[in-house]
Amino acid sequence: MTETGITTRPVSPALGAEVEGIDLSEPLTAERHAEIRALLNSHLVLFFRDQDLTLEQHKELGRGFGDLHIHPAAPNVEDHPEVIRIRADRNSRVVAGMKWHADVTCDARPPMGSILHLHQVPPVGGDTMFANMYAAFEALSLPMQRFLEGLTAVHESAQVHRDRFGFGGELRDGANAFPEARHPVVRTHPETGRKCLFVNENFTTRIEGLAKHESKALLAMLFEHITTPEFHCRFTWTCKAVAFWDNRCTQHRTVWDYWPATRHGYRVTIAGDNPV
Repeated sequence: MTETGITTRPVSPALGAEVEGIDLSEPLTAERHAEIRALLNSHLVLFFRDQDLTLEQHKELGRGFGDLHIHPAAPNVEDHPEVIRIRADRNSRVVAGMKWHADVTCDARPPMGSILHLHQVPPVGGDTMFANMYAAFEALSLPMQRFLEGLTAVHESAQVHRDRFGFGGELRDGANAFPEARHPVVRTHPETGRKCLFVNENFTTRIEGLAKHESKALLAMLFEHITTPEFHCRFTWTCKAVAFWDNRCTQHRTVWDYWPATRHGYRVTIAGDNPV
């Protein structure tokens, strides 16, 4: 317990903690913001249960940690361009996030983090899994670490967002403008100074400077490596729970095991920096 009454309970040895003693609907003091940021740097993803948040309160919570990111292609909520609706029900053919990924790494400045608030959960199932990318990098051999640190990868939006949303048209960056970016395969976290793996199955399409078959084989190995259970935690949602994850050093994926039940909520995303 901290001096200000926060308690935490680790979810797994790898990452994740449930946090009690904070009402996220109330304006957070500078001290509270600093405490949450320190906990995020320590645990990488934080979970808060039984939180009543309006969309305005949800946005205000996110703004406490930085400017809000606008998604390049996802339809936003009317009058709330910073908010993404997360929903799956009996009519869904696919749900977002079924592969391991970090959010919107196709942007030149990928998000710092995301805050998801679920308003409706299935009676069973619908967990979210998270993976520690510090641990993923540190588990590689030293020769592989050194090799990867000199590489740059291409991250593309079109292969994910055009297919998922089924349209082009006028997007955040213009007509049919699906962003593409180049990032280091290994990035250094700007707050902790630790190195972490920064490629993901959703957005990373190739590694520059390698032959096509070399790039394909190396990415396949890294994507498989990320699925190692010892890097993971798994969160079982309850109604009104919130998850706040650090997009710079984690990946996540949904588990769509609850059809035809409904899972519904909203996400705000916090703008980030240029990975280095």
